Order: sequence, then C-alpha cells, then structure tokens
Amino acid sequence: MKLLVFGKTGQVATALGQYPDVTLLGRDAADLTNPDACAAIISQTNADAVINAAAFTAVDLAETQEPLAMQINAAAPAAMAQACAVRGLPFLHISSDYVFDGSGEKPWQPDDAAAPQNAYGRSKYAGEVGVTNAGGTYAILRTSWVFSATGNNFVKTMLRLAQQHSELKIVNDQFGGPTAASDIAAALVTMAKALLTNPDKSGVYHFSGAPSLSWLEFAQSIFNQAGLPIETQGIPTAQYPTPAKRPLNSRLCCASLEQAFGIKQPDWRLALEQVLAKTEAIS
Repeated sequence: MKLLVFGKTGQVATALGQYPDVTLLGRDAADLTNPDACAAIISQTNADAVINAAAFTAVDLAETQEPLAMQINAAAPAAMAQACAVRGLPFLHISSDYVFDGSGEKPWQPDDAAAPQNAYGRSKYAGEVGVTNAGGTYAILRTSWVFSATGNNFVKTMLRLAQQHSELKIVNDQFGGPTAASDIAAALVTMAKALLTNPDKSGVYHFSGAPSLSWLEFAQSIFNQAGLPIETQGIPTAQYPTPAKRPLNSRLCCASLEQAFGIKQPDWRLALEQVLAKTEAIS
C-alpha cells in the first residue's frame, strides 16, 4: 500500500515516515494555503490512500489568525477530500478534541454535538465538515494530547522546564488521554488498509491513550519515569490564562474505532518510556 501524506516535520507525519512506501509532503512541496494546489497533487498521485497529517496547530495564535487557520485546517482538507473522492482514494484526516466544548466528565462520543470554544477548534471542525461532505471514502480521526520525541509537545516542554526549575505549577482541572504520535501513525495505517477494501467503514472516530488523567498527573508521570526530582503544585485553569480557551474535558470514547478496525486504546505509559529513551538519545 502506497501512502501520500501531507505533512513532513510534524509529530504524526514523522512517525508515518517510518513506514515503507510513504511519501511525505512538506510545505515546500504542498502549500496548504493553496487548496487547489493540494488537490492537484492528489489528482496525479499513484498512491493508494491519502493522509492529511498537516495542520495549523498554534492554538493561541489562531485567535488572531483565524482566516489562516481556516484556510489550512478547513479549506485545504476539504479540497484534498474532494480530489480523493474523484480518484476513488481513501482520505484520512486528523482532527481534535477541541471540536467539543469540554464540559462534563464523560468521554466524548464521535456523534456528540460539536461546539468548539476557540478559533483552532472552529477551524478543525470546519475541516471535518468539508471532508465529510466531499462524498468519498474517508476517516476522520480525532485525537488529543499528542506527544513524541520530536516536535513541540507537553513531554518535551516538561523536560525543558525541569532543567530550569525545581518546582512547577501545572494545571490540574483539564483531563484527557495523552496519545503517542507513533500510535496515531499505526492506527492510520491500519485504517487506510481497511478502507481500501471496506469503504463502508467511512466515518468519524476517536483515538487517545489510556488511562485519562490531568495535565498535572501527566507531568508527574513524566518526571517519575525520567527520574527527575521536580516538586509540582496543581493550579486551576483560571490561574493559567491563555488567549484560547482550553477544554476541561478532553476524554474521548474510542470504542467505535476498536469495533470497526480492531484498534485498541494504547497505554500511553508504555509509549512514554520509549519517547523518554529517544529524547535522551537525541539530546
């Protein structure tokens, strides 16, 4: 199976690059601010399936650059999905827990009503609508709290801060499931293969690591596994204001993904061990 992947340096794209017969498209090859150009690439590809692992991910910056976020996160994937529909190619698109309002404590179901609370979330949901309306074979994979040994993520931020401070204050009222980029990549490859023969599996799915916990608890796990003696103090979101509103509840129900594709929720603690080992080797 040949895969065409939009994205090259992002966490999931980097992980997808470890698989055979994968072509990664960076910004120099695919400009997501030009949806028509992205569609043109698909019209000429010899790939069996297309994955969009590229996005405008600067959540706070999106508050002042929403038109750009919409172009990259909504218009581009919609054009990609339409081009894939014309060619009869499965299209897989990564979305986010930010499409929900973050209320309650129950894990979000794929068919729960979307109510994004910030510009980034609005752009991601608009992308979902565009992909769904394209009419082809597709899968939208919502995920959360992505981490890896490369790129910018919470794990690397905590390791950096641990070199600068002996005590850290960390938000303790936002809950979700940390998800390794390598696990997301593996899920996407499995889904792409299945969609080639079973287009009826098209739809929206959730995928995140288990068990769910708070950012504070995730940070404590990182420090414990890394052997770093960092004192931590939990604080509410109200004491850590950001331009973009963050969801308090990012828990995702992943049952339908397992039912359709046999993909189980991964234990993020196992992936964290591997990421910490790789991060130590890189540094």
